[in-house]
Amino acid sequence: MKQIKIANTDMEVSQISLGCMRIAGLTNNEVERLVKTALDEGINYFDHADIYGKGKSEEIFSEAIGMNSSLREKMFIQSKCGINQKDGNYDFSKEYILESVDGILKRLKTDYLDALLLHRPDALVEPEEVAEAFNILKNSGKVRNFGVSNHNSLQIELLQKYLDQKIVFNQLQLSVTNSGMIRTGLNVNMENEAGINRDGSVLDYCRLNDITIQTWSPFQYGFFEGVFLNNDKFPELNKTIDEIAARYGVSNTTIAMAWILRHPAKMQGIAGTTNVERLKEICKASDIVLTRKEWYDIFKAAGNTLP
Repeated sequence: MKQIKIANTDMEVSQISLGCMRIAGLTNNEVERLVKTALDEGINYFDHADIYGKGKSEEIFSEAIGMNSSLREKMFIQSKCGINQKDGNYDFSKEYILESVDGILKRLKTDYLDALLLHRPDALVEPEEVAEAFNILKNSGKVRNFGVSNHNSLQIELLQKYLDQKIVFNQLQLSVTNSGMIRTGLNVNMENEAGINRDGSVLDYCRLNDITIQTWSPFQYGFFEGVFLNNDKFPELNKTIDEIAARYGVSNTTIAMAWILRHPAKMQGIAGTTNVERLKEICKASDIVLTRKEWYDIFKAAGNTLP
């Protein structure tokens, strides 16, 4: 597994992270096997959120692997907060962030997080409060690095103005069928749907500011509408991916992740599967570098046109 250096940190992490959103419904033995497979495949980064399984995902993760200091040292663990589970609203208040982190640490049976991400933008955010919370968490040793999730460029700028810590991650949805952040950059100055800038050029912003993009739902289309692989809705895309997969002797799953990792932004792909064999297929993507033609062939087969 290739490693990527996270700018402004001392972290060198696996190019692929294991997303733990869906593990709440697994048994302890199943979670233990999944995490062990991830470690064996070279994954050292594990992505959580306090809302995953209403906290159960974090809890079963630590229980299943028998969290201890020796094992903890082999892992980079991040979690996210900011979505209030009681009402579904967003809350970046100092009090809520601090309370959330204490709950996360307790469930994960660890003294610290390698990274804490703010899950979705809070319309009522007071950046000064976020800064106070982050300083307390950093100075207490509870959180080592900070980031955001689903934030656009100016939302990050607003937070960064007040923070003493650098924002080092932005977790964003990206797949070949949900590639708006790439498509917009290819349709600059075009009066078409693809040219509408909805995210403040967040891809270029993150590259300019050394923020690592973590990509969620790399195999999904729409907003959790299903996977595009082996889906009759995407015949041309699957035909192209299958041809390239055959060329490399890997699965279509491998190629779909390799498409993301080929981008020079050096993104970290999040694999949210709970299937051990599929996880192994995803990890093979780290060993494949698609050609420019292959990358663009897949992009266009998804229905994206070049101006």
